[in-house]
Amino acid sequence: MNFTNNDEDFVHKIIKSKEGIDLEFKQKITSETKIAKTISALANAKGGLIIVGISDQKRIVGIDPDEEIFMIEKANSIYCSPPANLSFEIIKWNDPEPSPYEQAEKYILKVEVFRNLAKPIAFLTPDGQSKIYRRSGDQSKLVP
Repeated sequence: MNFTNNDEDFVHKIIKSKEGIDLEFKQKITSETKIAKTISALANAKGGLIIVGISDQKRIVGIDPDEEIFMIEKANSIYCSPPANLSFEIIKWNDPEPSPYEQAEKYILKVEVFRNLAKPIAFLTPDGQSKIYRRSGDQSKLVP
């Protein structure tokens, strides 16, 4: 994915993009295990982006970036072995037409998951099993 550093350009381009082998949209991080599985699958493929604060329907909902970063880092350290290499970028978006119940200023989190070239990153299940996932299309698939 090639995007400019201009926040507005990035947001417009990402909204037009489809989820796929290197792109995942998350409205909000609600499950540490689900996000860890996605992180490991992306790292075991070619790497990619997780965009938090945009729904699957491409609606910018915004998030508390500090809370989302905390959840992602925690999930990566607990459920990914070894932890994946990640970078975070907070993107500010001024919604030109916010609803009466929403703020105009919203934040989106761009998480870059880097490809792991050494050994696969295992997803550690809550019951202690080690599983390898890899991105296939827009899904995280268990490697047999």
